[in-house]
Amino acid sequence: MLLRINSKHPQQRLINRVVEILKEGGVIIYPTDTVYAIGCDIMNKKAAERLCRIRGIEPGKALFSCVCESVSIIGEYAVGVSTPVYKLLKRALPGPYTFILKASKKVPRHFQTRRKTIGIRVVDHPVTTAIVKALGNPLLTTSLKDSEDPLEYKTDPELIHEKYGKIVDAVIDGGPGGIIPSTVIDVSQGEDNIVVLREGAGDLEKLNLVLKPEEI
Repeated sequence: MLLRINSKHPQQRLINRVVEILKEGGVIIYPTDTVYAIGCDIMNKKAAERLCRIRGIEPGKALFSCVCESVSIIGEYAVGVSTPVYKLLKRALPGPYTFILKASKKVPRHFQTRRKTIGIRVVDHPVTTAIVKALGNPLLTTSLKDSEDPLEYKTDPELIHEKYGKIVDAVIDGGPGGIIPSTVIDVSQGEDNIVVLREGAGDLEKLNLVLKPEEI
């Protein structure tokens, strides 16, 4: 199913349809403020296991992110967030950053890393924001990527649908996707031990973070 949703003013009836799909255990491909992503309701274990099968990865080894509606609810899914780290999140989000935080008990254990952490995102895209808000739960998500695919398969929703439409429940056309993933920053060890794991679309200078040579 290909659903064309206005990227600036999402149609509520289509957002509601996407939410129905997610609540029924569906897996969707959707736009973000960086690249197109594949995701499901984080609270639906069967959907999350299916997402792993589609991506061909083991749940315990998957580098999933949790797409939240806003910074204010991150505390429900992460623990040990100090005031300086929270201020950093407020400066960066919504935006093209993924922050690695210690996962709370609300995050299903099967989809945490061995360090009991999870990536947290608040996406600056009206369609994604509308979906997560209407769903009431974060999306368990990972980037849609395949090194063997031409670039268009990652950015063109119609071509994405041609390839993945039969193995996911919905592909959301929210306009052309980007090609640069989010910047990933590990803040799970507190403000005195922040590590940039990947430099992507998010500007480090904006956050007063300098990329160290060993982190490149």
